[in-house]
Amino acid sequence: MTAMTALPIDLAAVRAAVADPGCGAVLIFEGTARNAFEGRRVVHLSYEAWAEAALAEMEAIAAEIRAEWPGSRVAMVHRVGLVPIGEASVVIAVSTPHRAACYEASRAAIERLKARVPIWKKESYEDGSAWKANTPTAGG
Repeated sequence: MTAMTALPIDLAAVRAAVADPGCGAVLIFEGTARNAFEGRRVVHLSYEAWAEAALAEMEAIAAEIRAEWPGSRVAMVHRVGLVPIGEASVVIAVSTPHRAACYEASRAAIERLKARVPIWKKESYEDGSAWKANTPTAGG
């Protein structure tokens, strides 16, 4: 499952997409909108995407994860449009036969998504707004 939505992300559906009786580990990563960044109060986030390219790249990342961690399953959903504080902007679920691989695959999935998928984040503050780079470990 890879998807983009303007609605709140259905966590249960993302989790269900990776359910597999052969997997002993499941991790859910939720990237949520926080209320502050670098000392400024954030009132909401908004995301724009090149939808066709974003979905294709998310599918490619999911295929890479499955190839690199045999037996794994991966699902990713990214929100577009306005995201209120406290709600998820992105949810990635990964299941693998063993826990160590699950942690590695989950981390790889979010880092690759942030580095390669054409989705752009705008943080809106009480006193203005700023576009933020969508890069791995950029504090995203």
